[in-house]
Amino acid sequence: MLYRPLGRTGLSVSEIGFGAASWWGKPRFPEADALGLVRAALDGGVTFFDTGASYSAGEAEPRLGRALKGHDASRLVVASKAGTYHAGGGRIARDFSPAAVTASAERSLRHLGLDVLPLLQLHGPAITELTEDLRAALADLKARGLIRAVGVNSFDPAVIDHVIGLPDFDVVMVDYNVLRPEREPLIARAAAAGKGVLAGMALALGHTGFRLAKIRGAQDLWYAARALANHRSEVARGARFGFLNHVQDVTAAQAALAFVLANPDVACAVTGTTRRAHLAENLAASGLALPAPLMARIRAVRG
Repeated sequence: MLYRPLGRTGLSVSEIGFGAASWWGKPRFPEADALGLVRAALDGGVTFFDTGASYSAGEAEPRLGRALKGHDASRLVVASKAGTYHAGGGRIARDFSPAAVTASAERSLRHLGLDVLPLLQLHGPAITELTEDLRAALADLKARGLIRAVGVNSFDPAVIDHVIGLPDFDVVMVDYNVLRPEREPLIARAAAAGKGVLAGMALALGHTGFRLAKIRGAQDLWYAARALANHRSEVARGARFGFLNHVQDVTAAQAALAFVLANPDVACAVTGTTRRAHLAENLAASGLALPAPLMARIRAVRG
């Protein structure tokens, strides 16, 4: 595993990050399997773990805390998110008030079993919600030693562009993958401003590897239903990258991750999985350099 600096935060992160969310955090996914995946990630050199207060109906964050219990947290960068929470009945609610974000951060520390949260990200805020009062509350969390760095996770380019101009924020997480070439100028601007850049949805939800055609269990049905409900355009565009399934010595997932990491302004590509084999496949993408003709073909299809 290779490591990269996270902007100017002073933190270093593994090139491949573990996304503790979705099916991984749900009670229907056996606890032993979920914790075993985290142990395998740690053994594979992963130091960046990403979760959120609202993920997996509120179950992902405390599960990650149980998974990391007993491990040396000083070498890990654990990130959680505030501003959204599980409101019951499958609903996600929003509250970016200073009091709510502060309380969320404090709960995250308890759930994760940490004294200090290396990174707290606001989860999908609108520009109007990034008030001076909220930013003061985040600064106060830093001053109290409860968090080290502050970021924003948003798939709205306008929000990220706004955050790049705010010195309060250290990190941005954007939806960057082979299907999102339009994110590259934004990433370059963020890096130039000293922000650490995290690539969320780095595998494009598996669409480049025909994930919808590989139904083997309940989790696959769940991911397929979510993709068809919320990401139909990505499914269609992903089909254009079917050639990645036929590259010698490299899997489609590894090629997709290696392409993201070929961007030197990206600190970490964050992926989630519920299978050991898939995790090992992802970790093998760290340090992988794709042949120039394959890089050119990916760029041509994206264009």
